[in-house]
Amino acid sequence: MNPRFRAPLTVLIVVFVVAALAIATAPSLLIPGYETTTVEATDAETGETLATVEARIADGPVKRYVGLSATDELADDEGMLFVHSEPGEYDYVMRDMAFAIDIVFVDADGEITQIHEAEPESRPLTTYEGTGKYVLEVPIGWSADNDVEPGDSLEFDLE
Repeated sequence: MNPRFRAPLTVLIVVFVVAALAIATAPSLLIPGYETTTVEATDAETGETLATVEARIADGPVKRYVGLSATDELADDEGMLFVHSEPGEYDYVMRDMAFAIDIVFVDADGEITQIHEAEPESRPLTTYEGTGKYVLEVPIGWSADNDVEPGDSLEFDLE
């Protein structure tokens, strides 16, 4: 190899390896930002609004993988809405989480199908299973504090 190309090529390889390691250890670096939506929980029997949160939308594979693991805390009126392309059975874990959350599974029509209270934990990770097209993660106790339960609905707009 020509010596005048060896140094720039070595620098390029080092930069690539460092970038790959940074992304592997912190995939949130690939996320340019989140859109948000207001999520309103309504009572199935009365139609009364039970609670609202401003939720970041995790609508792609990297955003769903990172989830709230890159977040230090949530305010009482904040959350993250995970959007899957198809309704189905999904598993969620508390990967690298700093705080406890409610994991709320929601079907394609907005009906809540399952709610889990999830605490941060070490390995092996507990799997929280549910059926739906959407999953809302909010601070732990949000569902109980606002009387939100399976059968109630979540309403939100997605662009």
